[in-house]
Amino acid sequence: MKHLAIFTLLLLLQSACTNQNPSIVNTAKADKQTIEASSIPPITLVIHGGAGTILKENMSPELEEAYTSKLTEALNVGFAILEKGGSSMDAVQKTIHILEDSPLFNAGKGAVFTNDGHNELDASIMDGKTLHAGAVAGVKTVKNPIDAARKVMENSPHVMMAGQGADIFAKEQGLELVDSSYFFTQKRWDALQKALKNEQMELDHDDPNNKDKKKGTVGAVALDKNGNLAAGTSTGGMTNKRWGRVGDSPIIGAGTYANNETCAVSSTGHGEFFIRYVVAYDIAALMEYGGKSLEEAADYVVNQKLKEQGGRGGVIALDAQGNYVMPFNTEGMFRGVVQEGKEVEVLIYR
Repeated sequence: MKHLAIFTLLLLLQSACTNQNPSIVNTAKADKQTIEASSIPPITLVIHGGAGTILKENMSPELEEAYTSKLTEALNVGFAILEKGGSSMDAVQKTIHILEDSPLFNAGKGAVFTNDGHNELDASIMDGKTLHAGAVAGVKTVKNPIDAARKVMENSPHVMMAGQGADIFAKEQGLELVDSSYFFTQKRWDALQKALKNEQMELDHDDPNNKDKKKGTVGAVALDKNGNLAAGTSTGGMTNKRWGRVGDSPIIGAGTYANNETCAVSSTGHGEFFIRYVVAYDIAALMEYGGKSLEEAADYVVNQKLKEQGGRGGVIALDAQGNYVMPFNTEGMFRGVVQEGKEVEVLIYR
């Protein structure tokens, strides 16, 4: 009799559960979906156009508007890819395209001149999901070096190719090549003539003592809907450089780094220092091994460690949760960000 009563009670409980109020069930499902949605990191794109002595009093309203407009355009192009479900790699590549094609920056068209009057371009890209990376250094005919960097990553067993070999590889890959005259701008040519006249190594995007120069290296970091990070950087190097000098931009770990477990970073500034202190990877390492947040790690590397050694510049960095930072230790840095649910933000000055 006792067992019968227990059995009956169980049947009643099962019936109650089966026939519970549909509105309660729907509410529970909705709450679960809300929680799951809120835990998905927002798609994000962060860019830079170089750091240096960038002061408002030295910038005309027209030039300021030109920089703001081009940075905004780049953000919109890259973010549109992310909104459509595209990958962070594609977003980074196409965003940098816009900046490479603009003579406002020292990357692609408008790149600075070497001592012998040529343009030598560097770029790198890295996939945070796979840790695969590609880079080119000293290319002279590739219209968009960031494309060549990605081809090296995807279609070769190497990470970096340099000089004539990289140009030949780009041609074999079907990339758009241009005559060297494409990269010419009067502003950059005049900068070379000034450097030659003064008989000094005048660093267009690196010199810590050059108070009149604006920096122009470009970069982007992105987080897509699948939680994958990517980073890319592109530059024309330094004015009046010789001896095949290569800066930090094409060097993985110095100018570019991406790892889903930590962050994506693109650097700009005094390249030799960024190489010596492996700036991009150092930020990721402080997060992975030191337990620091993205903000803590980036601030320490840029505003303490690098600055104390005399290295000037900045970084953009983004983690897999959608947190981003844009620290720099110079007077200004061309930078911008757009994140899901927020407006485009473009900044120039400190």
